[in-house]
Parts: sequence; structure tokens; C-alpha cells
Amino acid sequence: MELPASLYLPADGGYEATALTIGPWDPGLQHAGPPAALLLREAERASAIDGGQTVRMAYDIFGPVPVGPIRISASVVRPGRRIELVEAVLTAGDERPLMRLAAWRMRTRADGAADRQPDTHPAAAGPLDSRQEDAAFFTEDIAYHRALEWRFATGSFNSPGPASAWTRPECELVAGEPMTPLQHLLVMTDAASGISAALDWKSATFANVDLSVALHRPPQGDWLGMDATTVLGGAGAAQCYAVLFDEAGAIGRSTQSLFVEPR
Repeated sequence: MELPASLYLPADGGYEATALTIGPWDPGLQHAGPPAALLLREAERASAIDGGQTVRMAYDIFGPVPVGPIRISASVVRPGRRIELVEAVLTAGDERPLMRLAAWRMRTRADGAADRQPDTHPAAAGPLDSRQEDAAFFTEDIAYHRALEWRFATGSFNSPGPASAWTRPECELVAGEPMTPLQHLLVMTDAASGISAALDWKSATFANVDLSVALHRPPQGDWLGMDATTVLGGAGAAQCYAVLFDEAGAIGRSTQSLFVEPR
């Protein structure tokens, strides 16, 4: 099985999604992780703070993103030398917005390592001591779950309940460019509600309408992970919460609001 080398190909001033973006609900629709990373890439390219840190990313998902050609526009909506807010919007076809990112970025200090607070590592085991696993619920063999290598310290892709997983990229985000650790984090983090599913994939859908990521430091290294839990509200709404980490420890948290309904 030969996988595409990247999630996206540059095309006609925009991007063409490859099969590695396919999500679990419909083979014609993307998983939200890859477009979240692509929006972040465009937001950082529009930034006027050179070398700054993106500390908060709030995504709104207005509709499913098709597997095909897409475009992204980005602009600085709150400029500043120390702090700025960048917005990026993804469109496809009729130019109707399908996803939007609001990203706060801050200027950082070279001597900031002294401020870092040590913490207990959120993962029960390191990546090489964790169990490698494939997701069984994707309808297509080549799809989003092949874009990353998945290793589970606790829980599973294929059974309900909280889970803690490590991932490592198996492809590029955009053809010809190495995937950065922050891009990798965004490709991964939207799957927090997938690895911690509280319901059977065959009996219910639980797509998220948003994704929020808050980071106290940027991710580092090849292996990144998340410790995720989904909480059902009992009336068609749910929340997924995750602690995000790299091999050095916690880096931040994510939340997702889920719309739950029977299949």
C-alpha cells in the first residue's frame, strides 16, 4: 500500500487534498485535523511577529470540508509588535466559509526557559513503550488514520473510553515541506474525540463543531501525544477535553464541542 507523500498539494493558488485527509464519516469529506493544521500554517505565514509563539487557536467548523480543491485566506485583525490576532478562513467551491481560525500570537523571550515549571508527565508510558494500533472504523484503507503513526499508552482507538496516545507524522502537510511540530499537533488534536469516543461508531455520530487549543509552550520533537476524555451531556451535546504533551511533558490543553445523534 503506497501512501500519498503529503496531505495537500499546492494547486491553482490553493490546495488539493489527498486521500490522507479522508475522515471517518464520509469518504468525500476531510477529517478536521489536516485543514486545522493548514489554517495554522497560513495564519503563521501572515503573522508580523517573526519567530513568535502561537498560544491559542480557536477553530469554528461551519460545515464539512470536501476532499478536493480548497483555498485559504489569512489576515492580521489585531496587529501589534508584542501581541497579535490572526484570522484564517478556509473555503471550497462556492467560496462559502467552511472553517475559521482565530490565532493569538505573542513575542517570546530567548531567556524564557528559566520560567518553565516542571510537571508530572501526562502519559503513562513513552511512545516506544506504548502499543501501536490502527483505527478499525475508517471505511477507506488510505485515509486520515494513515497520516500519523499511532501508539496508545492507555485506552484504544477501537473501544469506548478515555485514551492516551502518542503520534508521529507519516507524511508532509504540504508537498515539499516538512511538517512542523505545531502543524503535527493540529493534525493530531482534532482526533481527541475519536480516541476517547464514549459511544459506538456504528450506532452514533459525534462530530465536533469547534476545536480550541491553548499552549503554554510550543511542541517539540517528532512524538506528540494527548490524554483525552469525552463527557456526554445526555441531550445530544458532549465535550471532549485533552491534555497535550511531547516527550518533555505537558504543553497545553484542547477542548471540542460535539453534536451527538444516532446513525
